[in-house]
Amino acid sequence: MGGKSRTSVTKRQKEQARQQRRLVKEQRREQRAAERGERAGKIEGEDPDIAGIVPGPQPHPFADDLDDEGDGEP
Repeated sequence: MGGKSRTSVTKRQKEQARQQRRLVKEQRREQRAAERGERAGKIEGEDPDIAGIVPGPQPHPFADDLDDEGDGEP
């Protein structure tokens, strides 16, 4: 008659493992939420892709290379 108790023991172990996984997931969610809150301190309304770009004409990226080629020609 002791054979039936084994299933309830394994079932209890599975339940505890599920609860543990649920607890770990909840802790990770809270940690990510806290990190998101810390990152939210950036300037509102500023696009990070264009931050620091100065409007107006930009220097030619290959201007130095073009000047070097012109020196060798008469």
